[in-house]
Amino acid sequence: MRKRISAALIGAGLTAVTVLGTSGTANAHGYTTTAQSRQSHCAQGTVTDCGGIQWEPQSVEGPKGFPAAGPADGAICAGGNSRFSQLDDPRGGAWPATQLTGGQQYTFSWNITARHSTTDFRYYITNDSYDPNEPLRRSHLESQPFLTVSKNGAQPDATESHTGTIPSGKSGKHLILAVWDVADTGNAFYACSDVQF
Repeated sequence: MRKRISAALIGAGLTAVTVLGTSGTANAHGYTTTAQSRQSHCAQGTVTDCGGIQWEPQSVEGPKGFPAAGPADGAICAGGNSRFSQLDDPRGGAWPATQLTGGQQYTFSWNITARHSTTDFRYYITNDSYDPNEPLRRSHLESQPFLTVSKNGAQPDATESHTGTIPSGKSGKHLILAVWDVADTGNAFYACSDVQF
């Protein structure tokens, strides 16, 4: 009798752990490769002292609903995930930057290691208040994305690309935040790319 009860309790416990361990996370993973994201720089070794992100650049996953919800200010580039807090460190403005020109057509590319039903991809750029020496805050970003690509629940390609016009009137160092909203979970993927005008 005790063995049956113990076996039942262990079985129930394993089921609970399995359910809790898998709920709320997406089966999709990905990051931007152009403009090259901070996690891409870490994975390629062009930036060091990155912690675990160098082995899992595709895993910057956090709550969706940005900008009304999502990761807290100062933790946006890491998706609110403290394991990847190195991505929020401005490093004195020394992150490598992709050269851009305002008004140009530019193709943003994602390396997607696990495809998943998608709501949309959105791209935000920093405003004139942005200081590359500070962690990213919502107040640093323009209020609306400059590019939105709707997927209406479709799965993205393994090498997803989106072309849009880079906003004009920017100079100096800025940051582009790409947000990939997963359709059927409460999560999104975040990628910060440093750019130079």
